[in-house]
Amino acid sequence: MAIRKGVTNLSRFLLEEQRNFPEATGDFTLILEQIAFAAKIISREVNKAGIVNILGKADSSNIHGEQQQKLDVFANEKMIQALDHTGKICAMASEEVDDIINIPSKYPKGKYLVVFDPLDGSSNIDVNISIGTIFGIYKRVSSEGDGCRQDFMQPGRNLVAAGYVIYGSSTMFVYTTGRGVNGFTLDPSVGEFLLSHENMTTPEFGSIYSINEANYHKWDERIRNYVDHLKNIKERQYTSRYIGSLVADFHRNLLKGGVFLYPGDSKNPRGKLRLLYEASPLAFIVEQAGGLAVDGDNNILDIIPENLHQKTPLIIGSKFEVELFKKYWSKEL
Repeated sequence: MAIRKGVTNLSRFLLEEQRNFPEATGDFTLILEQIAFAAKIISREVNKAGIVNILGKADSSNIHGEQQQKLDVFANEKMIQALDHTGKICAMASEEVDDIINIPSKYPKGKYLVVFDPLDGSSNIDVNISIGTIFGIYKRVSSEGDGCRQDFMQPGRNLVAAGYVIYGSSTMFVYTTGRGVNGFTLDPSVGEFLLSHENMTTPEFGSIYSINEANYHKWDERIRNYVDHLKNIKERQYTSRYIGSLVADFHRNLLKGGVFLYPGDSKNPRGKLRLLYEASPLAFIVEQAGGLAVDGDNNILDIIPENLHQKTPLIIGSKFEVELFKKYWSKEL
């Protein structure tokens, strides 16, 4: 991809990419623009947290039994409102909602479906740590009309786009359509996402490992051996960096290189991350950037979901560190 001169906003970038496909209808571009629009609204509220009454817990819990934060509920509503009227999607699914989100009958249905975690890392909201939105877009497999559960039971390999928004010192929108990864930073003075990180790639080797080591004694012995190896590897000095906000940890490691691990343990054998809303979209992104993601035995992108809220262990990052984990997991080392 050629380096672009001057300022390129997200809409122009999407339009130029669309022109590479003469058969494109613009449906896909509209969906991404609407997700970016929702992200701007969420970013505005995140940046006002502490000033307006948006901090703290809501009087509700999600499907996972987790008490929702007020911003969780707000972000979920804004994502739905940004997408339900477009006529380009047949259904949505959210980490915060028990079942499929149907499109109101007054709106036409399209050929795409969107899955999202509206506000990942929300437990960090009250302490001003970076949080994010994760999304994935699939093509429906059912016939026309309302989307059905089977539409969502697709492996990550079938994603046609995935991305995340990180709300930190700046707000960034990062996405891929399977043709490389590009990042856009929100300029609040003009209200636009501007191309800032073109053709993002992750280093083949990293020097960061991210895992909650408080769970060390709950891990499988193979995981403990792997982490101990990283601490003592002679080739390079590893640094432990763990925020506890998936988007923030992933974004840092994508840029700097390294590995993020949220494995299963004796308390949560399947881990706590959701395949559909978190693991698969980020796995799609990291592979496009030159990295890898596994659950231990399988490539994340090859796992076919069995239910909307299926959990999975996740080991994701630079190829060297993930391949090394696979060797420890299979007991080759």
